[in-house]
Amino acid sequence: MTSFAEIEAEFNTIVGATVYATMVTVDARNRPRTRVLIPIWENVDGRPLGWLATYRTPVKAAHLAGNPHTSFSYWKPGNNSVAVDAVASWADGLDVRRRVWDLYRATSPRGAGYDLGGFWRSPADPKLHVLRLDPFRVQVIRGMDLRSRIWTAG
Repeated sequence: MTSFAEIEAEFNTIVGATVYATMVTVDARNRPRTRVLIPIWENVDGRPLGWLATYRTPVKAAHLAGNPHTSFSYWKPGNNSVAVDAVASWADGLDVRRRVWDLYRATSPRGAGYDLGGFWRSPADPKLHVLRLDPFRVQVIRGMDLRSRIWTAG
């Protein structure tokens, strides 16, 4: 499907209930590495857009410099799941960090997010980094009947 609106409500429900996502990157030898994080998502001009407040660790930075493609997986018992394939890029301007700080605090979608003040002093904290996540594929699977719906960027 080409309209994210067709799966947005289910996406928001599953992401908001699950909160934590497994993020996958690959190293220079194409070996995967996973970590569990809390990205947030919004709808901008009819398309999903994600943000990840994070530490810019040497491993994560090296992986994304070599290959900016990443995948996020949400799953809960009952088998409702969301998979997001995206291109990640560092977006560390102060205006972006302030916006992301507020989105995390408000939770976006509802239920996903947290107060970043537990890890960083403020949006201006030099240890706070933000990844912009531009999805090119989002899959929502409903566990009760394994119905799968997929949005792809046009």
